[in-house]
Amino acid sequence: MSRIPTLTFLREQLRRTRQARGLSQEQLGKLINYSSSQVSAVETGERPVPPDYLARVDRVLDTGGLFGTMLELIRFHAAPDWFRPWEENEREAVALRWYDPTVIPGLLQTEGYARAMLGTVGELTAEEVEARVVARLARQAVLAADPRPHLVAVLEEHTLRRQVGDRAVMREQLQHLLAVGTEPNVQVRVVPADTPWHIGLHGPFILARLASGAELAHLDNQLRGQTVDGPNDIAALERRWETVAGEALPRRQSARLIEEVVKTWT
Repeated sequence: MSRIPTLTFLREQLRRTRQARGLSQEQLGKLINYSSSQVSAVETGERPVPPDYLARVDRVLDTGGLFGTMLELIRFHAAPDWFRPWEENEREAVALRWYDPTVIPGLLQTEGYARAMLGTVGELTAEEVEARVVARLARQAVLAADPRPHLVAVLEEHTLRRQVGDRAVMREQLQHLLAVGTEPNVQVRVVPADTPWHIGLHGPFILARLASGAELAHLDNQLRGQTVDGPNDIAALERRWETVAGEALPRRQSARLIEEVVKTWT
């Protein structure tokens, strides 16, 4: 099944299932704690389908997890072939260390930021952008898994100041970083803009430790990403992580810096 029909089919089934139960958008919204306008926006495609929305619909309408299963299918089709193995590793990880010198890490992106960023990829149609936004938001559920993985994300201050989307998108994104950074399993740390050039600026990378004890890493380039697990590669990336983490401000100081940058996007 292709990406676009899968996403369209999901929306159609949400609407048809609601109508078959004799519920208006307002009535369903009250049952799942969403507004009628939000229900309408999901069904018409004006906004991505939040994973939590599907979980609530499955529970309230007693669908046996139908819509959650459809979301997994969408995730599978939306992800590039080369990324699917890393998604599995991400789900199994007990600890993630993520450095990106250019953008907010995908697990911490808001809907608006993800859409604006993916929209700049000229090879993607609007429907494909929508599917990837849905998939990216769904990936974020890993941060609330049981047990929760520990995530440390190191960003560059320049990333907080580089506009993606409009000013409202940036303000919302930075406010989200502040909110998620208060979770006990998430640390958001920032490398100040006046930090001299360091080796981490060569490119983004993610280090993952699985429950089995295996250590893996993910590297991105302009065309695709790759997973590496060779001991020498992991050791080299560990050293680079120590460098970027050493340059980053501590958690609370990073939050104060983000708070200051939020004000510039008002």
